[in-house]
Amino acid sequence: MTASAPTPTAGTRVLLADDHALIRESFRALLEAEPGFRPVGEAGTGSEAVRLARHHQPDVVLMDVRMPEMDGIEATRRICTTPETASVRVLILTTFDLDEYVYAALRAGASGFLVKDSTAAELITAIRVVAAGEALLAPRVTRRLIAAFARQGGPAAAADTALPGITDREREVLTLIARGLSNTEIAQDLYVTLGTVKTHIGRLLFKLDARDRAQLVITAYETGLVTPGS
Repeated sequence: MTASAPTPTAGTRVLLADDHALIRESFRALLEAEPGFRPVGEAGTGSEAVRLARHHQPDVVLMDVRMPEMDGIEATRRICTTPETASVRVLILTTFDLDEYVYAALRAGASGFLVKDSTAAELITAIRVVAAGEALLAPRVTRRLIAAFARQGGPAAAADTALPGITDREREVLTLIARGLSNTEIAQDLYVTLGTVKTHIGRLLFKLDARDRAQLVITAYETGLVTPGS
């Protein structure tokens, strides 16, 4: 988990999507007891999650993977690619035996994933990170993403041709992001300030038309800038 997280704006709106009513009720009770959060709806299927996301326009959807009618991956893709809900952030819920879905979820536009055996404090932190517009992509998450990517197989595009307009320093920063380093660790590795790292990341997001840090990792691997095991 990320060690510290930005504080969300008051009343962060959260949509809960899980096919188990008890889990939804537990999450709702937790969020209602936490200042600054407001559950706005519950969905028991992926298609219902898409419909309620359009209706409520939540800040974050807490999305399960395995649901009837439409799984969480497809629901995430529809929410993130539909202009009406493009600003909605999705935090995927998963279990350790669902690692094969991590890559697909992030590729669909999710801003990160949360393991279902996480603590209540970790859940709150995760929602805060995603609501603040960042990606929940700690080093251990990145390692799982790398493993999932490796299972996908297939050739990657040449980095030189797939990353036009990216400076050498930005390539260094992107490489370190893809290897799971935090902003502070990147600053230490490159002997630059934290502010400089944030500036480079902002430029990478703009130049690569990336939604967030998770999408930068996807780009780094898909273009061959970084490869599993490198």
